[in-house]
Amino acid sequence: MPNRLALEKSPYLLQHANNPVDWYPWGEEAFARARNEDKPIFLSIGYSTCHWCHVMERESFESPETAALMNNLYVCIKVDREERPDIDRIYMAYVQATTGSGGWPMSVWLTPDLKPFVGGTYFPPDNRYGRAGFPLVLERVADAWVKDRERILQSSDEVMERLRESDDDGSGDGHAHDGPGEAAFLQLHRAFDARLGGFGSAPKFPRPSTLHFLLRYWKRTGNEDALDMVATTLIAMEKGGMHDQLGGGFHRYSVDEYWFVPHFEKMLYDQAQLAAAYLECYQITGNDAMESAARRTLDYVMRDMTAPEGAFWSAEDADSVVDPADPHHKSEGYFYIWAWDEVAKLVGPEAAAWFGYRYGMERTGNVRNDPHGEFTGRNILFQARTIAVTAEHFGADPREIAASIALTEKLLMDARGVRVRPHLDDKILTAWNGLMISAFAKAARILGEPKYAAAAARAADFILSTLVSHDGAVLRRYRDGDAAIGGMLDDYAFLVQALLDLYETTFEFRYLERALAVSAKQSQLLEDAEVGGFYASAHPDAVSLMRHKDDYDGAEPSGNSVALLNLLRLSRMTDRPEFEVSARKLVAAFDAKLRTSPYGMPQMLCSWEYDLAAPREIVVAGHAEPWTTATLWSKFDPNRVVLHATPALLELRPVESRAAMSAMSGPAVYICENFACNAPARDSVALAALLE
Repeated sequence: MPNRLALEKSPYLLQHANNPVDWYPWGEEAFARARNEDKPIFLSIGYSTCHWCHVMERESFESPETAALMNNLYVCIKVDREERPDIDRIYMAYVQATTGSGGWPMSVWLTPDLKPFVGGTYFPPDNRYGRAGFPLVLERVADAWVKDRERILQSSDEVMERLRESDDDGSGDGHAHDGPGEAAFLQLHRAFDARLGGFGSAPKFPRPSTLHFLLRYWKRTGNEDALDMVATTLIAMEKGGMHDQLGGGFHRYSVDEYWFVPHFEKMLYDQAQLAAAYLECYQITGNDAMESAARRTLDYVMRDMTAPEGAFWSAEDADSVVDPADPHHKSEGYFYIWAWDEVAKLVGPEAAAWFGYRYGMERTGNVRNDPHGEFTGRNILFQARTIAVTAEHFGADPREIAASIALTEKLLMDARGVRVRPHLDDKILTAWNGLMISAFAKAARILGEPKYAAAAARAADFILSTLVSHDGAVLRRYRDGDAAIGGMLDDYAFLVQALLDLYETTFEFRYLERALAVSAKQSQLLEDAEVGGFYASAHPDAVSLMRHKDDYDGAEPSGNSVALLNLLRLSRMTDRPEFEVSARKLVAAFDAKLRTSPYGMPQMLCSWEYDLAAPREIVVAGHAEPWTTATLWSKFDPNRVVLHATPALLELRPVESRAAMSAMSGPAVYICENFACNAPARDSVALAALLE
């Protein structure tokens, strides 16, 4: 019989709806039962495309014996971390503080009033990997709850109190300075893998916010090492198996140091941030591979991760079905990998040889270290050799080789389309859509592609009509006709950023207007008006545990890092003092943390780089001619704002600012720096000269 999760919308919770575990969703019904029965809570947190979440489900949550033990000893709760990142972050902070590490699935034991007292991640079904088996852990924790409760409660209170005290206190002076940026650059330089790209050793995660910071650091300092680190990393990733060489887009991370063997899940937030990084590096270097990687990523999202409504789905799983007749037989990456004979059968031996040489295929498979046997006899595609080198090796015309390989790629994509696709997490998250809208908006203006602007606008319009009220209040999740869950800081901040980027791309004033409303509601619900910065959540259940300010820029940037840049941009766009005041408080709030841990806050440093730069305001007067936008976005300049001097915009600004802009005549582009405007440019040549 299905459990209570069958009534939920989350794909992750629905995956567990038929477990024999008596799962509850996060909520008062479960909490009340725990209080009434004086039982501890077992809390399991994960997400639908999490590989080890699937493993623990198969091994433990689908076991009748283990489920009986869980049901007897605990009230069991499941949480989708992507729906409730505020709950996830609170308990992840506890797990990391008490065990030194964290990850998903996350397993936490709570008191009936939701205080954590034991935490961990994956537990095997029996004693292995140097870990106690899950049934044994269940029994030991329950026994401790009965026999040693006073010590448990005291220890839990002490840890949570330390975590509450970890937020910054607003001790800075409210002004950005270059010290943290210099320190972060030196840390990244020491960690950089100059031979293979990336930072540190295996596994290698892309962490796009570090790339965005380094490009902005290069812009300010001219340090070529910063640019080289980004370009080397992006090219290595583009060539590697972490990049889907046939279908475009990037897998989650590389298991090895070579960017060769990926963890095959695809996350929307990675596609968004990496596309933006490739676009920015393309602006600087003009490297065609950068442009290609960005286009292929964006086209993948449009093709495979876009809902009929126009917004973007969340993720595709790493695991995929091997045999359609046996849907329970899954293997990681099967959808993406190829046996030599498969390719030869599709295209013939000669074309297979050419394609295999280009993409590093071997007749017996090209994965050497394969402990689970998932890649035996099969190949992960990567750019082992160029078209030119392939042609030289076979003594063939490069044009013939290129045409043959292009045809093989098409035939393999068609054949791949017959395979069972990996599980799709089809929920729509406001925050992640915000990141993706920004990427499409930037691509539209940098590449001059109207289809990308249309994709960005369509997604934004769906989010605004379905998940945002007229007063700016935001909901986090939409799925299957249901919009729900009050927005978190990242929902507000990432959406404001997206709307500002879309305004600068389209000059449609309504996007700026909605950005202002969402930003105002964000401040009303989440701002720490006294100390500065924004709390992660306003949900009472999270607030009662810990009011936390996110500051770590990991796979996703923190809400505060993005919020700071939004405030600075809005201050320049509207010339209104309230944005400047909030920005100064936020800078002060995180000054101490940036001094001690700059490496952990690269997206915050992007905002600081913006604050350090001389203000540059570009105003388009009159009709926005095609030459204006094409020239404006030809160069990398992340520290400017671009405005269209329409009557609606002028109404936003103070009287004296409004009067100055009203005097501008067009069609022309005015560039204002350090609070003074140059003579207008009225053609592309004059504008290009002013932008130098």
